[in-house]
Amino acid sequence: MYTPPMFKPDRAASLAFAQARGFGTVCAWDGNKPVASALPFCLDYADDGTPCAVFHVARHNALAGLADGTSSWLMAVNGADAYVSPDWYASPDQVPTWLYQAVHLTGTVRRQSDDELGIHLDALSGKFEAWLAPKPPWLSSKMAAGRLDAMKKAIVGLVMTVESVEGSFKLNQHKSDVDFVAIATALAGQEEAAATVLAREMRGVRPQLFESQATQLGAKTTPEGAMR
Repeated sequence: MYTPPMFKPDRAASLAFAQARGFGTVCAWDGNKPVASALPFCLDYADDGTPCAVFHVARHNALAGLADGTSSWLMAVNGADAYVSPDWYASPDQVPTWLYQAVHLTGTVRRQSDDELGIHLDALSGKFEAWLAPKPPWLSSKMAAGRLDAMKKAIVGLVMTVESVEGSFKLNQHKSDVDFVAIATALAGQEEAAATVLAREMRGVRPQLFESQATQLGAKTTPEGAMR
């Protein structure tokens, strides 16, 4: 991954981003061409602290046969992205660009045992069901045993031992404060959800620049007569 120093998050931030996102594109090499699939995953940690990305694929997916435990695979985890118009900057002579967040995990991949697969599936569904709270979480125990076993036989569990963690959070960190605020404000006003997500992330990078905006917003929403 090409990552200019000003856009490079630390290892912990990159892993936290990947875990929170929980969806990525896994890519391997079959000897002639790349093979890739988009899929959900969980991050786990070995006893020595090594991160592991745990996921599964359909049994007939070509990736299942490439998990030899020795060849290196890539998992690309992308977050929000948005186009930035030069017209949004306060300063002149700007060019179009694209802001985004992405993390690449690289490592060898092995197949899971049947026992590991069951644990993985419960962990994976538990992770994403938690996003739907207060809905009671779906549990695999709700399925008939025969049906669950049949579904498990149709998939292969895989584990990547993560050897390399690379991240790029391109959020205009190299721009002046005035241009940084201008872009964050413009993104916050867009209809696309990804743009507003990036605006929120930018506010987290330089929160002090947006304190006055928050104060003004609070004043506008305070009931009449509450301020003295």
